[in-house]
Amino acid sequence: MKSLGQNISGLKVLEIYGGASIVDQMRALRSGAHIVVGTPGRVKDLINRERLQLDEVHTFVLDEADEMLKMGFVDDVTWIMEQAPETAQRVLFSATMPPMVKQIVDRFLREPARIDVAGSNRTVEKVEQQYWVVKGVEKDEAMTRLLETEETDASIVFVRTRQDTERLADWLSARGFKAAALHGDIPQSLRERTVEHIKRGVIDILVATDVVARGLDVPRITHVFNYDIPFDVESYIHRIGRTGRAGRNGKAILLVRTNQIRMLRTIERVTQTRMEEIQLPLRDKVAEARLSGLAADLEQQKEAESLDAFVGLIEKLQEQIDVDAPTLAAMLLQRQQGKRPLFYTGPDPLIAAIERDNQRRERRREERKNDGGNRQKYNAADWDTYQLQVGREQGVQVKDIVGAIANELGLEKQFIGSIKLATEHTYVQLPKKMPKEVLGQLRKLRIRQKPTDAQLVEGHVNMEPPRRRNNNGERGGRRDNRGGERRFNRDRGGERRSFRGERRHAEA
Repeated sequence: MKSLGQNISGLKVLEIYGGASIVDQMRALRSGAHIVVGTPGRVKDLINRERLQLDEVHTFVLDEADEMLKMGFVDDVTWIMEQAPETAQRVLFSATMPPMVKQIVDRFLREPARIDVAGSNRTVEKVEQQYWVVKGVEKDEAMTRLLETEETDASIVFVRTRQDTERLADWLSARGFKAAALHGDIPQSLRERTVEHIKRGVIDILVATDVVARGLDVPRITHVFNYDIPFDVESYIHRIGRTGRAGRNGKAILLVRTNQIRMLRTIERVTQTRMEEIQLPLRDKVAEARLSGLAADLEQQKEAESLDAFVGLIEKLQEQIDVDAPTLAAMLLQRQQGKRPLFYTGPDPLIAAIERDNQRRERRREERKNDGGNRQKYNAADWDTYQLQVGREQGVQVKDIVGAIANELGLEKQFIGSIKLATEHTYVQLPKKMPKEVLGQLRKLRIRQKPTDAQLVEGHVNMEPPRRRNNNGERGGRRDNRGGERRFNRDRGGERRSFRGERRHAEA
């Protein structure tokens, strides 16, 4: 507002928000203001204190309406809008129009005109989008490889929780990156200072949650990294919109686990784009990039006059520890590398993961070729039953079990038997005599980020759903599918069966 009105003589714009001195804000309000820009909590507080009066408001604007309501401000926002006079023009800006925003429109706006300024999605068009499927190394290691090999200026790394912003920022800082966390619990003054630091180059990486980075416009930001995939497409669009702004091009890279591919495809479908799948650079390439970066720094330093004072120290050190110059230089390089090695020893785990991925794809092709399109039939003797230590209490559904096993173990769905989902555990049937490699992956299987601790069950497990009892206490037919235990039967529905399972009532 101040920038737009800079040529209007005498215009007073006042910002009010929590985390800043309310006394200073009340003093400024006494002096009068033409435009007040505020957050819901502080605006409501000042109205209640009778320091902010809306009876002469001419225009009332609710910006980021969908996000404001999603964040839980619906009661505050509606209360504030009720304080504005009937004569005030009310304007809502919103990237999406969910039902809650529509209710606000119907309640407070008079014969509103809907103006769509989106047209084609300019944000998506200006941002190159790529994704990497997590395998071989954890996401922390993946971030260092990407940050060191991409030609970045400044970057934002999006995570889901406040704890993750601080953990990842600390992890990156310990490895020599200039990183800082940004989340909703950080005081406003510190948030402003952090944003100013990335603008001036004091830091290069922000590790942030969705809320605090909304509206952030920093010309230096060339890359957005989605460390965690967002829950919805709108959040993804807002995230990648932090780069590629004001005519500039940008790049967005998404780290996605195999059980999140469906959300990736949803993002592609809604944004009408196709992301490019990439492979992480091998760590030898990362080491080369580190050495090149060190060489560039030394190139700039070699003409410095202050080096003369250190030349004499080289000879003194050689004499004191009895080493030649190359050995001394090697020792100093070793100390310089810290937690970012200039070379690696031993195989890169990513190579083995890529090879396993290729073998799995080849095995699938062979299975489809040999099967001729027909599903292999099994009887009860063909299956082993495993108990997974996750169930409905952890929010797990049958589709999560099937997706995790199919993606992480590389098993076609016809090789997954019945699934019996209970409150705290799940039974699943898998083929006997599975390869050791697959069994090893099964033991490490995680579903919804929770370890399953899969154990082979000795003896018989009844995989049939419970039968209901009639009024005489006798077992009758199956209950309807409105609640209780879930079960997945691979033979149900033939070639066109659903893998979503059936919901059954627990035994009476």
